[in-house]
Amino acid sequence: MSVSAPVFHGQLTPPKPGEEINISFIDKEGIEHQFAVGKGDNLLDIAQENDLEMEGACGGSCACSTCHVIVEDQVHYDKMPEPDDDENDMLDLAFGLTETSRLGCQVKVTPELDGMKVRLPAMTRNLQASDFGGSKND
Repeated sequence: MSVSAPVFHGQLTPPKPGEEINISFIDKEGIEHQFAVGKGDNLLDIAQENDLEMEGACGGSCACSTCHVIVEDQVHYDKMPEPDDDENDMLDLAFGLTETSRLGCQVKVTPELDGMKVRLPAMTRNLQASDFGGSKND
């Protein structure tokens, strides 16, 4: 039996030399920030670790839309796995939704995404799944 070390939200894996993946964020003021990151890191953790304005109110559990990003290039968007139903439900709550919108907490960096640029929307909405928790009898 083997045991892997647990991975906690908010901890980035430093890339090994020669295995850096370059990701750019365009902030709300239009300023581009470039980072060399490791495989498996997610966009929410990268943004927060580098003091970019991305809230992640639910802690990366795919229960809000405050880590909404817009992938600038359709080619990079198409290289990602399709969003699952939970992510699509939260994206429906996002401000400024586009055809290439994703939740940063759900996008794990892979070598295929090298060079990707994501834009932070002008604003976010802090609506969470728990805000809609009423019963059918209400």
